[in-house]
Order: sequence, then C-alpha cells, then structure tokens
Amino acid sequence: MILADLGWNDDFQKAFDKLSTKGCVPARLIRDNKITYGALFVDDEGDVCEREVLMSGKVYHDAVNDAELPAVGDWVALELANDADDENMIRARLPRQTCFSRKLPGKSAEEQVIAANVTVVVVVTDAGSDFSPRRMERYFTLIRRSGSKAVVLVNKSDLFPDEQNQEAAELIRELSEEADVYITSAARNEGLEVLKKYLKPGISLTMVGSSGVGKSTMVNQLLGEDFQWTNDVNETTGKGRHTTTARELILLDDGGILIDNPGMREIQMWTDEHTLRESFLDVEQLAAECKFHDCKHRNDIGCAIRAAVENGQLDEGRYEGYLKLDEEIEKLQQRQKKRRIISERRAKRDHRIKARNLADRIDQDKDQDPEWR
Repeated sequence: MILADLGWNDDFQKAFDKLSTKGCVPARLIRDNKITYGALFVDDEGDVCEREVLMSGKVYHDAVNDAELPAVGDWVALELANDADDENMIRARLPRQTCFSRKLPGKSAEEQVIAANVTVVVVVTDAGSDFSPRRMERYFTLIRRSGSKAVVLVNKSDLFPDEQNQEAAELIRELSEEADVYITSAARNEGLEVLKKYLKPGISLTMVGSSGVGKSTMVNQLLGEDFQWTNDVNETTGKGRHTTTARELILLDDGGILIDNPGMREIQMWTDEHTLRESFLDVEQLAAECKFHDCKHRNDIGCAIRAAVENGQLDEGRYEGYLKLDEEIEKLQQRQKKRRIISERRAKRDHRIKARNLADRIDQDKDQDPEWR
C-alpha cells in the first residue's frame, strides 16, 4: 500500500516538505480518543501501521481555537518513538484541503470539525419522520462551504410507498442541483452499490445524518462484518438503534476511506453570508427585485420575496428557512465579534501586566545592584 491509498496527494506532499519536521513521517488521524489519537502511516516496507499518538505542546498552543487542533481525517507530521518508553508525537498538522464542520451545539461561537480532508459527504435520511427539507438546506450549505461533494441517500425505502420515496428524493434534488440523490434500502441491501461508485482508492467519504436512519447498517455492509452493532428497527417509529459513539476513519478492503459519525441531532450553522447566498440563489434573485436595497423581506413594502410567496412562486417553507438561516448566521457573527473583542482585550491586559512585571523586576534589580546607585 502507498500513501495515496490513505488520501495523500501532491499538495499534501508540498505542505509537508515546507515543515521543519526532520525525522517525521506523514500520518493520517483515524480516531480521537480525547487525550490520544489513533494514526495510520506507511512504513518503509509498504505496510500500513497504526499507532497511538500524542499531540505536542507546540501544536496545542499554536492552535487559535479547538477547530484548529488535529481532528479525524487530518494529515500530521508524526515523530515515531525510538523505544517503548517514548511517545509517538504529532509535531505539526498539515493544512486541510476540505473541512466539513458545524457550529458547536448550544450558545457557543466555536466551530466543531466533523471530518477533515473528505472528498464526499453522504447525508442519510428517509422519506418518513426524519425527512426535513429545512434540515437538508442546512446540510447543503455546510457541505458547499466545506468544498466536498454532496450525496444524499433516501434510505429505508422498504418502509414507505414508492411514491413517497420518489417525492422526497425530488424535493431534495430541487434544493441542490449539485447533489447526487439516490433511494436506498440498507435493510434489503439495495442501493449500496451507489456508495461504491464514490469509494475509490484515496477517496475519503463521510456519512452523516440523524440517529436511526441506517448509517451503521450501511457501514456493516460496506465492511462485510458487524463493525457497528445495531438493534432491529422499531416497527412503530421505523427507527433503528444507532450505536456509533465516536468518529472513526476506516480503510475499506476494496479501496476508499470511510469516516463514520455519531448521529447528529442539531445542524448548527457554521458558514458565512456568501455561502448562504449561494445556497439560496433563487431567493437572492428575487431579493434583487425588492423595492428597497435594505429590505428585511418580512413586512417591508415592495418586497419581491414576500410577493413570490403569496403568488406561489416561492415555497413558504424555503422562505422561512432562508430567513432563519440568515438570522442564525448573523447571531453567530455577532458572537464571534464579541469573542474577538474579549480576546483582544485579554491579550492587551496580559501584555500590560507582563510589561509592568518586567518594569518592577528591573526596578528591583536596580535597587539591589550597587552599580545602579
């Protein structure tokens, strides 16, 4: 096996060559154990090796926030231990080529990295209780920002009428022309060939979605073994018991790399105004026709968006989703600005304290040194 099978490419090689990490080897993180990481690298004989590794203090302190710390899918410069008593140490994290992330749930203004350096993000949903166009809009916005390819599986088709499955798939296609949308049934082992089209050597794919939509069953079938234990589907709710509790990068025997994720209850936005507007080009085109350039698109006179909703040209749910996302991003930007101001004030305060302490020490040295008297 070669590094390219793990997702390595020329751009990573160029970034690695620029690092002052003599004696280190490229390694990809496959597991975050909170204190340690699991990492894969290729040894001199071409064998893939896994090691438990630690993050160096420099990598930790150089990170401006938690999102800049190493995450599953990241490539790092790894210093291998010389003997059993030493630790394998991450000396640097290579720049990410893509990064699928969301805002950390709650009132935080922090980014949470879901998967780094992924080529394809697969969203798994169903045509039943999990189906939500507004949630899909959020997924598409985040995937577009990440730089990855969007694929959607309308899973559990065996539980719903074909007409319902087709309607859900068509609604999703209308939300994103860039996304590939398929109808599948993991329980019947139908449609999984779709995933294999994307899982080529060196291609990294991550699967996301709510708990119980069948992600673990798909992972088991891709691996050909019970990698993730799952319960039977509840006949009333149509939900299975999802058991993925941590992100993990998995090498597939037939080629390709899979990053499995726990179920995501909240899809908090971590994006900017530009990406939002790209996700709602149809709404943006209408906004350009509003009478006033600062139209809030609610009760303003001459609002072209409201008029489009009233005459049936624009779906009201999509309109409400646009306003909600816009408001959410604005609040996130305000929290980030407040956080920057606080950080800058703390930095200035710490600088003043250090300068004052240095001046005090100089004064003390002068008092104690006869030459200064």
